[in-house]
Amino acid sequence: MRIAVIEDNVELAHGIAYRLQDRGHSVDVLHDGEEADLFLAREGADLVVLDINLPGMSGLDVLRALRRRGEGMPVILLTARSETQERVAGLDAGADDYLTKPFEMDELEARLRALSRRKNLEFSAQDHLGPLVFDRTSRQLMHDGAPLEIPRKEIATLECLFERRGRIVSKAQLMAHVYGTGAEHDDSAIEPHVSRLRKRLESYGIKIKTARGLGYMLDIGGA
Repeated sequence: MRIAVIEDNVELAHGIAYRLQDRGHSVDVLHDGEEADLFLAREGADLVVLDINLPGMSGLDVLRALRRRGEGMPVILLTARSETQERVAGLDAGADDYLTKPFEMDELEARLRALSRRKNLEFSAQDHLGPLVFDRTSRQLMHDGAPLEIPRKEIATLECLFERRGRIVSKAQLMAHVYGTGAEHDDSAIEPHVSRLRKRLESYGIKIKTARGLGYMLDIGGA
């Protein structure tokens, strides 16, 4: 599952991210409201952990913009305040749940699990790709319980495509995921990884489609 953590307290944001990544989830961390609004409009997420007090644009404004765009992903709000008025404002703006700081990571994780159940999302470390299973924790792709031998950079390529399945993923996005943001590689460096991964997946009915000049899209067929 892809989770966006939007929190201007860097230490807390990374603490949440590490916990969720340990559970096998993909986590995007943002610290600024305007940046978060642009990210969610462009990239989206399966779940959002959103602080109310953000620089640039408040968390409530980010949430309202999200709902105006018709985005229905679950959102849990975080705040250092506990006043009833703020809780009501957040829920009226479209939040699904509310957690007051300080909180225990176990409680946050339990609330995210509850939200995923209510929204029929899979809050687990494993995802199905047709006849294959992708284990996020071990970063392995498996068939009939046996891991497939796939190089690390191809697995990273698959992660990025899978998190955005059904949408076009640019070469720049793949490069940032596989090599890290700001890596000194030409975008063409991703092409061999995509080509080899495409050949590996074809026999399982999974396709990587090319949108010329735009990027790639993972097609899992009827899965």
